[in-house]
Amino acid sequence: MALEPFARSQAFTLGIELEMQLVDTHDYDLAPAAADVLRVIDCNDLVGEVKPEITQGMIEIATGICETWAQACGQLVAIRTAMVRAADRLNVAVCGGGTHPFQHWSERRIYDEPRYRRLSDLYGYLAKQFTVFGQHVHIGCAGPDDALYLLHAMARYVPHLIALSASSPFVQGQDTGFQSARLNSVSAFPLSGRAPFTETWAQFSAYFERMRSTGIVESMKDFYWDIRPKPEYGTVEVRVMDTPLTVERAALLAAYVQVLAHWLLSERPFRLSEDDYLVYGFNRFQACRFGLHATCVDPETHEHRVLADALTATLPVLREHAPELGAGDALERIAEELRAARTDAGWMRLAHADAGFLPEVVRRACLRWREPASA
Repeated sequence: MALEPFARSQAFTLGIELEMQLVDTHDYDLAPAAADVLRVIDCNDLVGEVKPEITQGMIEIATGICETWAQACGQLVAIRTAMVRAADRLNVAVCGGGTHPFQHWSERRIYDEPRYRRLSDLYGYLAKQFTVFGQHVHIGCAGPDDALYLLHAMARYVPHLIALSASSPFVQGQDTGFQSARLNSVSAFPLSGRAPFTETWAQFSAYFERMRSTGIVESMKDFYWDIRPKPEYGTVEVRVMDTPLTVERAALLAAYVQVLAHWLLSERPFRLSEDDYLVYGFNRFQACRFGLHATCVDPETHEHRVLADALTATLPVLREHAPELGAGDALERIAEELRAARTDAGWMRLAHADAGFLPEVVRRACLRWREPASA
């Protein structure tokens, strides 16, 4: 299958995908309930999608094409309401978080769909270990070369997005010491990590054709890159974020990505280079491990900075672009959370310190997911 043409899309539109946890309301472990939820949910009046994921304790929700974060938030609220109603009928609860705090991968069941069965055959136990939960944000691009510039320029800000969204401190009953442990599971896959450095769509298409000719890949879905182009949508898809604990935070993070993309594509502040990626793996690990307290290296100056300071330094230029996208309020809310060093990973650790019992942390996370949004 050849790489499909890059579709026409409106620049800076956005779409949000969230991988959600389905848990049993008795013990708050993951419940193999995806097929049942999909059977009973009422999607008639919803804009967006509700669909299965690779294992049966997961479900994915997605908005339609949105112009503003507030519009996306409204769509997510409607989907959330329908999903919670369906889950309630089944004695199942729904929550966010990048990992379930105490589930065991060996107990997971692959969703009965051809693509997921093929992935299970290919990746073995890694397919079940892929029961992790992320937020993906699509940003519309006017053309494919714009998409590639955005992909590589946005790579500098992967640590920012990891730290802001981190919500996966616990894995299989243990505090990992990471703020985002989810990405460790993603990194196990051979086609994960960063995209190759190509600056034109012709170069990227040639790369894809070489990969396709090896028989390793058939489509862009086979790449699990942190950021990847999605030619069928005319977007760049940012995939490094953990699923947040609330609808509103998911929309705020999408607003941050949208404003960041507007600045990068409007002003082209960087001359891109393969050498930009020399520090990529280090910065990504630091953000996963230490979150806002990470040390990150500037790819041009090689200056070492605390990630929270780097985030704060980026806010003034983003404030110039936020009003055009209706995102000024969203950016200020993120700035406020940054000043207070509030993260979902921190909330989960505090909940565990208070309750001393991980199922209670999950129960409280389910209640948070039901909270009304104020977008």
